[in-house]
Amino acid sequence: MGLLRAWRYVSALPLVDVDELVREGVELVLLDRDNTCVPRDAREAPAEVTAWLARARAAGLSLCLVSNNFHTSHVSRTAAELGVDFVDHAMKPLPFALRRAMRRFGAPAEKTVMIGDQVFTDVAAGSLAGVRTVLVRPQSRTDLWYTHVFRVFERLALRGVTFDGE
Repeated sequence: MGLLRAWRYVSALPLVDVDELVREGVELVLLDRDNTCVPRDAREAPAEVTAWLARARAAGLSLCLVSNNFHTSHVSRTAAELGVDFVDHAMKPLPFALRRAMRRFGAPAEKTVMIGDQVFTDVAAGSLAGVRTVLVRPQSRTDLWYTHVFRVFERLALRGVTFDGE
């Protein structure tokens, strides 16, 4: 897999197959917050996301938000609402926050997966940290201005890719 190529492409987080993750030996799921778990234009995660997190927990997976969001209060509030741990100020695509989360949970890279909605942050950070990645479609068209710029290049990088569930 290349730096910008995900292990799996799934149209939405709730469609990621928890049983497959378990079969593949995953123990830790790192999750992006904005537009992966919580739409950028909303304050709370949709019910489908919270139900997926409950299924993942029931299957024995550890869960941790890894967010570039600099608003610690947003990230910590979301983590508390979702019942997961978190690392904020992640500075993805740098891999350091992912490695910190893996150390916190005692999970090696081969037993960790990063799920996010952006190629140039989430997939690249996961690749640099040596973990498998799942790219999901963003939940909302609302994004930061610079993310809109990255989305143009992301569409080019994703030409020919099909997402499960579409």
